[in-house]
Amino acid sequence: MTHTYYHAKSSAHLFGGIPEDYLAIHDWFDATKESFCDFRHRALRHHAEGIFECERIFGTTVTNSAGNKVPVRYVGEQHVMEDCGRIPSVADWLSTLQPQPWMARATKVGAHSRRAES
Repeated sequence: MTHTYYHAKSSAHLFGGIPEDYLAIHDWFDATKESFCDFRHRALRHHAEGIFECERIFGTTVTNSAGNKVPVRYVGEQHVMEDCGRIPSVADWLSTLQPQPWMARATKVGAHSRRAES
C-alpha cells in the first residue's frame, strides 16, 4: 500500500472502529520513508522485531472508537503482510545487503587523544 491512511482503512475494516484509531501505528511503520523513499525503507521496521517494537511503543492493545481492544501486534502484522506479503525476520532483510569495505573497516578510537593528555 502506498499511504498509511489506506493501511488504517484496512485496519478499521478488519478490527472495527475508524481509520483514525489506527493511523498512528501505521504512521510509525512508514516513518522510515523520511530516510529512504522507496521500498527499502521497510527494512528498518517491516519485520517481526519491528512488530514487537511497535507493541512496546503503543502498548499491548489499542482501544478503537467502537470501544473494542485490538492487539497492536495484530495491527502491525496486518501492515507488514499488506506491504511484504509475509512477515520477514531482520535476518531476511540484512542477508540481502551487499558487503562494502567500509562496513568492516575497524578504526581505533581514542588512541591519539590519550597520548595528547599525557
